[in-house]
Amino acid sequence: MIPAIEKYLALCKLRVVSLIVFTAVVGMFMAAPGLPPLLPVLAGTLGIALAASSAAAINHLLDRRIDARMSRTRRRPLPSGQLQSHQVLTFALVLAVLSMLILVLLVNTLTAVLTFCSLIGYAIIYTVWLKRATPQNIVIGGAAGAAPPVLGWTAVTGALQPHALLLFLIIYVWTPPHFWALAIHRKEEYSLVDIPMLPVTHGAAFTRLQIMLYTILLVVVTILPYLTGLSGLVYLASVSVLNAGFLWYAWGLLKDRDEGLPIRTFAFSITYLMVLFAFLLVDHYFIILTA
Repeated sequence: MIPAIEKYLALCKLRVVSLIVFTAVVGMFMAAPGLPPLLPVLAGTLGIALAASSAAAINHLLDRRIDARMSRTRRRPLPSGQLQSHQVLTFALVLAVLSMLILVLLVNTLTAVLTFCSLIGYAIIYTVWLKRATPQNIVIGGAAGAAPPVLGWTAVTGALQPHALLLFLIIYVWTPPHFWALAIHRKEEYSLVDIPMLPVTHGAAFTRLQIMLYTILLVVVTILPYLTGLSGLVYLASVSVLNAGFLWYAWGLLKDRDEGLPIRTFAFSITYLMVLFAFLLVDHYFIILTA
């Protein structure tokens, strides 16, 4: 791979974008009674991926000064001097424009508008203001990160429907325990750069309690697809196992001061979300095939 391409790809946070795209694609297939139309799936996936990559690049640009002071991020293209600010800004704007053109011309206007709002919510409102303003930054800003399955749903249906909002709610409630586990692990670094993450402002013990409470709420929320008829027993059985695992990690954080447990909890939470959405999809087509 050409080194310059690697630098620009590093701006896109591809691992994060891949999870965003996956949940969006699941939203597309969940919205259809059978197989969704090919064009909205392909164009919607590309448009959402480009918008997410643009938001990630803007995040790199706006956080370049604090990234330079944190060991986890100081090797990123901007703080390490591999790219300049104007190059990153141009790259982000090109991705954003391409995304909007694809979504407006090949998908629908509603999806384009919601995608744009999500991009601005994460890249500007969260990164510029919320991240530095309140320890509830990830709770409020989590709305932008929870949008992908809704975007996928509207790409196929052209409408904002209750079941799409339920998928949004799952990711929204998942986000705080997911991110706070990482924040505990990186508490000293966030403190160094004056970012008021919950472990910095209220301490690790309080954050561990909040992780447990949000995990309990997540258990309740993830049962709603079954209770509302969106999903069936295959999903219910699978999510019950996943929830038992998340509760085990949350309980461990509450009672155990193992320094490695927060980052293991963070890693598990990513697997949790991917597997949960995978089983939403498996269950959806199991119901269709056995109807």
